[in-house]
Amino acid sequence: MRIAQVPPLYESVPPKYYGGTERVVSYLVDELQHQGHEVVLFGTRDSVTKATIFPVCEKAIRLNKDCKDPLAWHIYQLQLVVEHAGEFDVIHFHNDYLHFPFSKKAGYCHITTLHGRLDLEDLKPIYRKFYDIPVISISDSQRIPLPHANWQDTIYHGLPENLYRQGTGAGGYLAFLGRISPEKRPDRAIEIALQARIPLKIAAKVDPVDERYFEKTIEPLLDHPLIEFVGEIGEDRKGEFLGNALALLFPIDWPEPFGMVLIEAMANGTPVIAYDRGSVPEIITQGKTGFIVHNIKQAVHAVENLHRISRTTCRKTFENSFTARIMAEKYVSNYKKLITPKTLVRRLQTARI
Repeated sequence: MRIAQVPPLYESVPPKYYGGTERVVSYLVDELQHQGHEVVLFGTRDSVTKATIFPVCEKAIRLNKDCKDPLAWHIYQLQLVVEHAGEFDVIHFHNDYLHFPFSKKAGYCHITTLHGRLDLEDLKPIYRKFYDIPVISISDSQRIPLPHANWQDTIYHGLPENLYRQGTGAGGYLAFLGRISPEKRPDRAIEIALQARIPLKIAAKVDPVDERYFEKTIEPLLDHPLIEFVGEIGEDRKGEFLGNALALLFPIDWPEPFGMVLIEAMANGTPVIAYDRGSVPEIITQGKTGFIVHNIKQAVHAVENLHRISRTTCRKTFENSFTARIMAEKYVSNYKKLITPKTLVRRLQTARI
C-alpha cells in the first residue's frame, strides 16, 4: 500500500522534545514502512524517519522563532497533499478538522485520527457539518462528546517494543512527566509526594500559555527537599527517568484523550497512580498495572501499596496491548476498509502518467 501521513507541523517527526501527536506519527510511519508499505510523510524537513519525507517547511514551527503564522504553513501543507492525492491509496491525517473542506470536495481515500480533546462546544457544528468524514478515536472515552461523528474505530497509541526496557524503580522516587498545566495538576502530584514522604521528580515543559500558572501556582511549591524540578527532557532520558521511578503520578483534572506517558511508564515496567478521568480506566488496570484513584488520600494509600504491583506484569501488558506493531496493524485494517475500486483505478491512472 502507498500511504500518505499528514502530521501537524508544530514539531518535527519525531519531536525533539515534548510532542505526543508527532511522536505517535513517527512510530506509526516507521512501523508501516517496516511492515512493507510505502509511506510518504508531508512534514518538516528536519524530521527523521524511515519513510520518504515530502518537506513542507524547513523545521518544526515551535522551534522556528521567525514563524508568525503557523496556520499559513498548514494550509500550504494541505494544498500540497491535494495536489499529490492521486499518488496514494490512502491519506492519513493527524491535524484534526483542518483538512475537512479539502477532503470533502477532493474525493480521495482518507482517514483522520483525532488526537485532542473533543469536549468543546465549538467542535459540535464542525462534526455535524462534516458528519461523513471518517475518523478514528484514540480512546472510547474521547468519543463521548461527539457521538454523531463518523467513527470508524478506536485505536490505542503504541510504542516500538524495544524502545524501552523494564526498569527496577531503584531511584526510589515518584515521577511526573509531561507538561506543566492546570489540567495536568502537578500541584496534586506534589501534594501526594509530600503526604507520602517520597521524593518527587518533575520532568515537564512549560508552554508560554502556562508560564503564569507555573510561576503563580507551581514554582512556590518547588522549594522543598523532596521536590525536584528537572524541566523538559528528551526521548534519550525518558527511559531512565521512568524506569528508575517507583511509580508515575498522573493526577489529571480533565478528560485525557489517551495519555501517552501511561504506556511509556508501562513499557518501563513502572506502575501508574492516576485519577479516574478520560481514558485512564481503558489503559490502566486497577491493581494490575497501577491504581486508579479519586483523591489525594487514595493516591497516598496507593503509594503505600506499590509493592503489590508487578513491574513484569506492567511490561507484559504493554507488550500485549500497546506496541507500534499492534497499532499499525489496526490502522492497515481500517485503510483496507476504506479503499474502493474507484480509488484503485485513480491510483493506477496516476501511476501511468
